[in-house]
Amino acid sequence: MLPSQAQSLAERLGYPPTAKLLIVNGDDTGMCHTANQATIRSLEEGLMTSATIMVPCPWFPEIATYAKANPQRDFGLHLVQTSEWNTYRWGPVASRNEVPGLIDPDGYFWHEVPQVYAKGTPQEALIESRAQIRKALAAGIDVTHLDSHMGTLQYHPAYLEMYRQLAVEFDLPVRMASQATFDAAGQSQWRARFAADGTLFTDDFVHDMKYDGAASVKEFWKKRLKELKPGVTEIYIHAGLPTDELKSITGSWAVRSAEFEAFTTDPEIRELLEREKVQRIGYRVIRDLQRSLRAKQPQTTKP
Repeated sequence: MLPSQAQSLAERLGYPPTAKLLIVNGDDTGMCHTANQATIRSLEEGLMTSATIMVPCPWFPEIATYAKANPQRDFGLHLVQTSEWNTYRWGPVASRNEVPGLIDPDGYFWHEVPQVYAKGTPQEALIESRAQIRKALAAGIDVTHLDSHMGTLQYHPAYLEMYRQLAVEFDLPVRMASQATFDAAGQSQWRARFAADGTLFTDDFVHDMKYDGAASVKEFWKKRLKELKPGVTEIYIHAGLPTDELKSITGSWAVRSAEFEAFTTDPEIRELLEREKVQRIGYRVIRDLQRSLRAKQPQTTKP
């Protein structure tokens, strides 16, 4: 066990235990040019505090260039084993002969997570994820954390073990479901397992975004952000602009554009966070804390 684990994450980051700390993460960065444009604007002008990049996607070079030129921005990796859209696809970074089970008959990743579990293996997911991380690092991205596109590495115990291995191997914090979510799934042990490795993660993660029952995307988030508890919470959005490019890729373009507006150009969410005394942070401070704690551990000598 690492030092100070009796303290909350907020306390270890230098905040009082009553502080409400919020990470606003931008998923699907690098997926397309529009996603990159919206993410950069939200990081520079809006409330987004970190973003996770999809390394296998066609517009990875653009966002990698930006990340390298702007090392103060927090960029993690949205590890990818699926390619969900009908006409806009991508495939593996690793050699195809190393991950044949991850590739569909058309030569791309499978569309859905259950297909990955049925056709691929956890070891192939590990090989592919490791290749994506190494490619990002080689491109000059100062990777701050890991998460999993469509949750592939988080919904199956064998794949969670691969996720856990990557966190230790690259000494990075990870997106993690809340304890309540794991309890409901009958998988209560996972947060403790990651913590025992010295891997850090937030206290809470807002996963289920039921926009259908809300008056609007903005109204959903106004309600949900008022309910934030003390500690560190991560929320995620898919920042987009209503461009022809995005409309041609996904039917969710309107929701993505609404998320961008709510967290970038609309003043109400910002004003709400100020009223609720919510402080925004990124993942870099968590990564740096994790690495500093690990560096203090005594080194064991092999016999």
